[in-house]
Amino acid sequence: MADLKVVVAGAGGRMGAANIRAVAALGGLSLHGAIAKLHAAVDRPGSPAIGLDAGLFAGIEELGVRITDDIDAALVGADAIIDFTAPGASVALSQKAAALGMVHIIGTTGCSEQDDAAIAASAQAGARIVKSGNFSMGMVVLANLVEKAAAALADYDIEILEMHHNKKVDAPSGTALLLGEAAAKGRDIALKDHAVTVRDGHTGPREAGTIGFATLRGGNVIGDHMVILAGPSERIELNHRAQDRTIYANGAARAALWAASQPPGLYSMTDVLGLND
Repeated sequence: MADLKVVVAGAGGRMGAANIRAVAALGGLSLHGAIAKLHAAVDRPGSPAIGLDAGLFAGIEELGVRITDDIDAALVGADAIIDFTAPGASVALSQKAAALGMVHIIGTTGCSEQDDAAIAASAQAGARIVKSGNFSMGMVVLANLVEKAAAALADYDIEILEMHHNKKVDAPSGTALLLGEAAAKGRDIALKDHAVTVRDGHTGPREAGTIGFATLRGGNVIGDHMVILAGPSERIELNHRAQDRTIYANGAARAALWAASQPPGLYSMTDVLGLND
């Protein structure tokens, strides 16, 4: 079977470089254009990475794929997009993926309800989309554990603490929200109705049944997350610390390979790992 031909969006960033390395390393995938020496790694107009070989930019061997800002040209003949960019760009890419019947892997965080609705519509229109706040397989397993713990310890307070590098622009992080959604699912509640993302001033006692978030930013932290379940005489802490962006890129590459054999639809990493079965 021929390799799945993958376009990496946001190729000029740190996560884009990690995605290029992951695609090059995983059997069954290839960076689209590597044989024909086409442009099939994409970044924003004006990026200093434009015109560079994607492999050399990512710190591996030359791949014969130049980074471009022409997304439409890059998508010609491609099978899949791996996309860790920005909400507006991801919505637009999902619509292109739907029109072309492509796989679209979305690791973009900070999406609004409207953005998520537009991405879901693209999945209904023909794209095979895997969207997740975190593509680490360890984090997906942790979220599964959080769901089970929240259900089993129904009267325990839940707090989620996250820390990221000082360049991150959205808060709480997509991963923190993923963990919050897992906890809410375990409690059979809607996160948007029970989340407390800001505490300031005289807030009064903690409201029972809420899910609290605390956000820290600093240095070059890739991603630290802790879910605390606090009961009357004990406290459970579930932790995950990311040490390298490779864990996200490897998960995204694996998701692309999995999604290629699925019907059009909107999927998560729990589907990829078979945790919904």
